Amino acid sequence: MIGQKQIHPSAVGDAIAPAYYSVGSQQECSVTLSHYGDMFLSKVVRSLIKPARGLLASSEPNLKRSYAAVAEAKAVLEHELDTIRAAGTWKAERIITSKQGPLINVEGSRDSIMNFCANNYLGLSSHPEVVQAGIDALKTHGAGLSSVRFICGTQDLHKNLEQKLAEFHEREDCILYASCFDANAGLFEVLLGPDDAVLSDELNHASIIDGIRLCRAKRLRYKHMDLKDLEEKLREAQSSRMRLVVTDGVFSMDGDVAPLRGICDLAEQYGAMVFIDECHATGFLGPRGRGTDELLGVMDRVQIVNSTLGKALGGAAGGYTVGPKPLIDLLRQRSRPYLFSNALPPPVVGCATRAVELLLASNEIAQSMTAKTMRFRNKMTQAGFTISGSSHPICPVMLGDARLASLMADDMLKHGIYVTGFSYPVVPKGKARIRVQISAAHTDSDIDRCLDAFIQTGRKHGVIS
Repeated sequence: MIGQKQIHPSAVGDAIAPAYYSVGSQQECSVTLSHYGDMFLSKVVRSLIKPARGLLASSEPNLKRSYAAVAEAKAVLEHELDTIRAAGTWKAERIITSKQGPLINVEGSRDSIMNFCANNYLGLSSHPEVVQAGIDALKTHGAGLSSVRFICGTQDLHKNLEQKLAEFHEREDCILYASCFDANAGLFEVLLGPDDAVLSDELNHASIIDGIRLCRAKRLRYKHMDLKDLEEKLREAQSSRMRLVVTDGVFSMDGDVAPLRGICDLAEQYGAMVFIDECHATGFLGPRGRGTDELLGVMDRVQIVNSTLGKALGGAAGGYTVGPKPLIDLLRQRSRPYLFSNALPPPVVGCATRAVELLLASNEIAQSMTAKTMRFRNKMTQAGFTISGSSHPICPVMLGDARLASLMADDMLKHGIYVTGFSYPVVPKGKARIRVQISAAHTDSDIDRCLDAFIQTGRKHGVIS
């Protein structure tokens, strides 16, 4: 080699020190650098692999614990699912392949099916004018807002619907929510504090129960529609700053109507306000379809009403609160489901607005419900079935056993009738039933066909003789 020169280790790195390069021929220089370059790379790779192996080794127990946790969770969940299946309370979802209405198509059935389990009380879910209003709103205002209301999600459509709902219920103001579940979740936390008391019927809807749990008020539960027990609870709550009596207007599983006259009497006697959830009353109860408070003549004695757009009023989605303007203003400022949920889509608002307009213009559809409801209830009772409730379109066929309710519902489908069995935890244990719901869109012949199917199925399972 010619003219070798030693290089300081820092010039090339500890991995190849002491290193030499040739200032002689190009070939010698290339070979020498190549040799020491390979040595350098090998040492670097080894220095990286060693700690990586250590990391993998140290993380291996953590990975095993993670996999074990997932496997354990899956086993717990599968056991819970097996328990539901064994109890006969599994809730299968049938797939509808048509629009909602009294006659629908169901996946797996060749013929059309009579639908007797939807909340489509007034038949407006597929009403031509309601559908067209949704199409028009889609074209003029778009598919959605991509925003909550207070940022950039309030359109003239929303304000118009809120105004019409306030007018419909004869209240000062209205606020829209994504659902009535959200309306119930957003009300009590804002209205009631730790110095207040809320008195709730023990069979109130799950959304009311969950909403009350979010507030810090003293919680008192009274026996179902028991005015004597309610009075005792009101006496107990007299030291509270505010008292709010909370009840469903109509209880959805039994179709029974809250005793609002007595509730309002007690509320006035003991200085309380009254709240009602009207999801299963708005649009068809009362002379003009305004709800339970109109039916029982207490519209001016009930302070707060929550209800839904997802049943009689077009059946799409959405809920709302109507009541005093200061309350509605406060909900806009503090109600979490309102503040943190996207605004209702314009097509949904358009459909609901048209449904409300139809009801404001005429009570003809609402009035048609009574005769059809009583036709079904009377004939089923005559056949030997036990029907809960009194005169509401919700007609629970009481069976008691969860498995029986499920099997009978399946057999009804074979007869071309779509109904659903309800069991725990939707209803109390031992209170399983098939809930039939009458719609203004059903004809008398539709109702009679449903009745005949029940008689055949009931005899098969020994429910009637």
